[in-house]
Amino acid sequence: MTSIYAARPWLSQLSEAQRAAVDPPETVLHSFRAAVARAPGRTALAYFDGRLSYAETNALSDSVAGHLAARGVVRGDRVALMLQNTPHFVIALLGAWKAGATVVPLNPMYKSGEVAHVLKDSEAAALICSDRAWEGYLRDTAADSPVRVALTACELDLQTRNDDRVLGFERLPRPADTDDLIAVARQGLSAPADRELSAQDTALISFTSGTSGTPKGAMNTHRGITYNAERQRTGHPIAEGSGYFALAPLFHITGMVCELAACVANAGTLVLAYRFHPGVVLDAFAEYRPAYTVGPSTAFMALAATPGVTREHFASFQVISSGGAPLPPALVEKFREGFGPYIRNGYGLTECTAPCASVPPEKEAPVDPVSGTLSVGVPGPETVVRIVDLEGNEVPFGEQGEIVVSGPQVVPGYWRRPEATAETFPGGELRTGDIGFMDRDGWLYVVDRMKDMINASGFKVWPREVEDVLYTHPAVREAAVVGIPDAYRGESVKAYVSLRPGAEAGPAELAAYCEERLAAYKYPREVEILAELPKTTSGKILRRELRTRA
Repeated sequence: MTSIYAARPWLSQLSEAQRAAVDPPETVLHSFRAAVARAPGRTALAYFDGRLSYAETNALSDSVAGHLAARGVVRGDRVALMLQNTPHFVIALLGAWKAGATVVPLNPMYKSGEVAHVLKDSEAAALICSDRAWEGYLRDTAADSPVRVALTACELDLQTRNDDRVLGFERLPRPADTDDLIAVARQGLSAPADRELSAQDTALISFTSGTSGTPKGAMNTHRGITYNAERQRTGHPIAEGSGYFALAPLFHITGMVCELAACVANAGTLVLAYRFHPGVVLDAFAEYRPAYTVGPSTAFMALAATPGVTREHFASFQVISSGGAPLPPALVEKFREGFGPYIRNGYGLTECTAPCASVPPEKEAPVDPVSGTLSVGVPGPETVVRIVDLEGNEVPFGEQGEIVVSGPQVVPGYWRRPEATAETFPGGELRTGDIGFMDRDGWLYVVDRMKDMINASGFKVWPREVEDVLYTHPAVREAAVVGIPDAYRGESVKAYVSLRPGAEAGPAELAAYCEERLAAYKYPREVEILAELPKTTSGKILRRELRTRA
């Protein structure tokens, strides 16, 4: 049977330039070296009042590579990297790649047990982390792992502003049992000349829990990263040398590809601010006037609610994208009305190296009139997205099913997990575990995660639909919906909500608001108001924590 999606109806939504083939560099290092060659004096990394040019960043990362090689790191070894959004992260990343290594990005919020699993599973030869994390718990964790080389960094280095909103910690004595990253970077060592990487080499092992519980390492290739970065560069009207603000964390695939790699591809300036703090972010917007950023919807909610925020803070942006968390249509309109920019939705997973669908710059995403779901955009020209049922058969346009993706950005599999690879990537196609549908014009809609579906009296309730209604209430800042046990219905709907500053609304009012707008089995029987909803460091609201709380 011929695939109904093979005709790729989404191509009609793309411009001729966006449909054109791209020829991405072999690796991110090739892209970086090209930027060094054509703009050596341009600022590559901006960190509060600190600046590093492309030439300086190149020299510093060369020395890190030389040090790692001298300490016995060989081509193909894994180097674990656990740092916030600082120049140290970028210098260490480039240095590890120049040493021929594969980088294993780690969330700085990970606890000892989570780090221990990743270090052992990846058989990491080296660990690069903050000195505070090393002194706090990583020394003991690394001692019981394959790690044989450790470098630590004080993230107060490379700037002098010491903004106590995010950098309000004391400088520690340098740990005696590690090498200092910046001291090593300033030694002036040369990178080894025999470690050149290729497009098919694994650039990252990005650990993700996916649809099961045990973290698995998705093997992101250099070609997957450079392909998506090149698509970002050619698909967005951003002048070379522009500023890219790192709103998403760099250890997350969205930050790695859409911010860091896309910025390098455009020889731009990557603006870093340690971690997300709305006031710090807005100050950086005003200081650096970036042209691009990408972040979760929760970050834009927080920015919009910050006292003193104005339209001028966002006046420099040519493109603002959202990914990593559902984007409610009400937020898009409130943000545009209040601050000017239209937030462009996007969709991707670690397993497809960030975006596999996005809203083209000259388009606006449609809203499904039945469900009220905002489209996440359209696939790229070499990407094929299909919607299938539980047996893997394609469903017609407009019908819901599992989203499956094939294309040059899909990873070849999971690190040393052949069974999980076979299950998730049958025939090389990614089974995402997300439920969605595509309309006849090629616009893709993500309904929810399969595992988050609520079964209320035999009816399917997708949390996203209820959350989108809650976001239209003027008092609601954040919303998350989960299923809770119900003796009569099997499961019933519960909503957790945080309110906008100064707003007032009670649980009964919010439940009644939803009851007016949703079928009887969908509206939340319980509403609980919290000061903040639990989130990951990449901004996703943690429904699983709320289910546990319930």
